[in-house]
Amino acid sequence: MTMPAQQAVTVVVRYFASARAAAGLDEEKVELPAGTTVTGAIDAVRALHPGQLARVLEAASFLVNEVAVRDRSRTLGDGCRLDVLPPFAGG
Repeated sequence: MTMPAQQAVTVVVRYFASARAAAGLDEEKVELPAGTTVTGAIDAVRALHPGQLARVLEAASFLVNEVAVRDRSRTLGDGCRLDVLPPFAGG
């Protein structure tokens, strides 16, 4: 007997600096279809917060579970954390 495929995953999206200001919150849980990639999650966040955040997302870098994302086609699993890191000034 096979188990039913997981239909959705929940990803915790955490916003930092100007991303936090543009989103209006520190973090949120986003439900996404199973198999969603980092790119898909970014698109979903953009749709949830139209306006200023879209510009921040274009310049941002991302971490998945505290590891820098090099391949945005990476699939996100249930419970992953996606950190949105806008460019930072200073040293």
